[in-house]
Amino acid sequence: MKIAVLTNNEVSKPLIEWLKEMGENVTVIGDRIDLTLVDKIKPDLIVIYSYKYLIPDDVIKMMDDGIINLHISYLPWNKGADPNIWSFLDNTPKGVTIHKADQGMNTGDILIQEEIVLNESEETLLSSYTKLHDALFDMFKSNWKYLRERRIIPSKQKKGGSVHKSAELDRFRHIIEDKGLTISIKEFKKLCAETE
Repeated sequence: MKIAVLTNNEVSKPLIEWLKEMGENVTVIGDRIDLTLVDKIKPDLIVIYSYKYLIPDDVIKMMDDGIINLHISYLPWNKGADPNIWSFLDNTPKGVTIHKADQGMNTGDILIQEEIVLNESEETLLSSYTKLHDALFDMFKSNWKYLRERRIIPSKQKKGGSVHKSAELDRFRHIIEDKGLTISIKEFKKLCAETE
C-alpha cells in the first residue's frame, strides 16, 4: 500500500520505520501538501502525525475518506497546538485519538481513542508527552489492519471541547525555556498560575 505520512516532527520516526517494516510503501512529506503533489504520489492512504499545516479541501475531496490524523489529545478536548500542555492547564481529559481528517482542525470523525491517566505529581512535560506518543503509536499498531482496510466505523465527535493555537502558549514559553521540559507538571502549573 502507498502511504504518505505528513509530519514535521521527529516523534513520527518510529511509526514511519514500523510501516516500512510492515512492507508499506511510505513517502514522508514535511512541506505543505497540495493536489499536484497528491496526484504525483497517488497514495492509497495519507497519515497525518504532528504536521503543522491544514489539509486543503481539494486534497480531502480527492482522497475520499483516505486521510487519518493521529493526535495526542482526547478529542474534542485540546484540538490544535500543544494538546499535552493544555490538557494540564485547562484540567481536561488526557488521551490519544486517531480520527478522519476534514476541513477543520482536529474536528473529523473519531476512529479510535483512549483516555490516559497521568499523575501531575509524578509527570514532567517531557515524560507526559512521551507517554502520550507511546500510547498513540501502540494504539496505531494494534489497529493498523483495521485502519488500513478502513474497517473501523467512525463516530462523530462530541460537541464542545477546546482548541488552542500555538501563539496562546507564548505567555508561558519563558517558563519552559527557563526550567526545561523536565519541569514537573505540578510546578509548571503553579508557575503558569503566577504568570496570569
